Amino acid sequence: MIPAASRQSLSRVNESEALAFLAAPVLLVDADGQVVSANAQACEMLGCSPEPTTSLPQLLTVSGVAQHIELPKSQASVGRSMLRLSDGRSVAAMVRALPSGGWVVALYDLGAIMSEDDRQSSDPVTSLLNREAFKRELARALTAKQSFVLFAIGLERFRQINDALGAGVGDALLRKVGDRLHSLVSTEDVIGRLGYDEFGLIRRGIASNDDIEIEGKRIVELIARAYAVEGHILNISASVGIARPAGQPGEDGLMGHANLALIEARAEGIGTCRLFVAAMADRLQERRRIELGLRRAMALKQLELHYQPQIHLRSGEVVSFEALLRWRREDGSFISPADFVPIAEETGLIVPIGDWVIRTACYAAARWPLPAIVAVNLSAQQFRGEGLVNTVVSALANSGLDPARLELEITESALLDDTAAVVGTLQSLRALGVGIAMDDFGTGYSSLSYLQKFPFDKIKIDQSFVRQMNGNAEAKAIVSTIASLGATLGMKITAEGVETQDQLAEIRERGCDYVQGFLTGRPMTAEAACKLLVDATLEDMRINRGT
Repeated sequence: MIPAASRQSLSRVNESEALAFLAAPVLLVDADGQVVSANAQACEMLGCSPEPTTSLPQLLTVSGVAQHIELPKSQASVGRSMLRLSDGRSVAAMVRALPSGGWVVALYDLGAIMSEDDRQSSDPVTSLLNREAFKRELARALTAKQSFVLFAIGLERFRQINDALGAGVGDALLRKVGDRLHSLVSTEDVIGRLGYDEFGLIRRGIASNDDIEIEGKRIVELIARAYAVEGHILNISASVGIARPAGQPGEDGLMGHANLALIEARAEGIGTCRLFVAAMADRLQERRRIELGLRRAMALKQLELHYQPQIHLRSGEVVSFEALLRWRREDGSFISPADFVPIAEETGLIVPIGDWVIRTACYAAARWPLPAIVAVNLSAQQFRGEGLVNTVVSALANSGLDPARLELEITESALLDDTAAVVGTLQSLRALGVGIAMDDFGTGYSSLSYLQKFPFDKIKIDQSFVRQMNGNAEAKAIVSTIASLGATLGMKITAEGVETQDQLAEIRERGCDYVQGFLTGRPMTAEAACKLLVDATLEDMRINRGT
């Protein structure tokens, strides 16, 4: 039934041209973009009927559809859009402009009309192309020598959400990501789900590298917007690797280039876009070389712990040591932690290495002649499994170390993953009697909020502020504020990276409790740390005897 108020508008639409579509759900849209009629099939599919003055975007919004429908300008072209209905069905919208003005929109339930070949080409969760079908489309584009850009899109934090809230919520989130990507592209582009948390996009019509990077940032910004999924407000982000056809890479080679760029983007930081360059392949080979070497070093026990003393500023006594990971080459030289620790993080090797560090540090500290504390850094990766607490319990039991002499240092990167779960783990560790320190404080954006969520025993001021203190009033103010904050909250303050007497004087003046750096003690072997404490014990005995 056509509303009376719309009859004049409808007269501008040639209904006879729409009759061929009436077997499918059909909408008639006038030249002003108002939906003037919908057949019964369309009303049933969308779950609503158009009011007399409903625009096409309004109708879709009321129906719970987040995407829009493209209305072609030319009668010679057919508009194609992909929609996701509120019940999860995927719908294709075919739009044709009518000579008399306006458009006819036919809707097709892809699940109902999909052939067996189509089903085999479709990702069962998102209804996007699966990896093999996406590769076939990529091969066609390469064969046709079309101008396009390939985007490899990796979701960040999806695994944590999927594990915490279940596959149902995870699948719904993936569908919403796919829908957002559809809203960004044209009907000539191709979208696929390439893996667990990765999507692919073949994007046409982009010329310059600047435009490519702008498009990558658009993708990142779009995916980073909050999602409402089954009563949850979810936040994820994305990293993007980008590749352009050059030479004869083939579809596998081009996808490899995009994946290399994605690996570098993820290594650089969440929300980063990287365009493939040939040097990335060399860097990947170097990372693989280091990874293989690291695995070999673990097997041959070439990893070591060195211990850097932390000094009490008032008494001048060594009160604790921070355990620092070292990798010694067969020729006796060392590989910088800056070169291998990030790769250990990326590959997950940091978890077994971290367990070894905890056990080794506890064993060493239990044999020191003085009850000094040993501090061990924890990786964000260690918090993602369920074995961290058990590892600490086992290390304490096997070494005989008093739990009060173990201090675990955590950075904000661990807290970023899932604050509630991490805080729960920290509470379990605190219940064992170990100390908990916030490391590298001041370098993130949410440090104060983390201090509210968990009562840390100690705050370690990042060395970047200490190094800037000479002549930098802002750095001095930051250190003073952190020291004052620690005193207010009952948390001890350690200043890291102290290398000069001037820095030491500044730190002392601002009320810090402990100091760590090359000025007061360089990292040393376990044997050297033990000797340092023995010498301190002998010195105390000499003083007490008055000799």
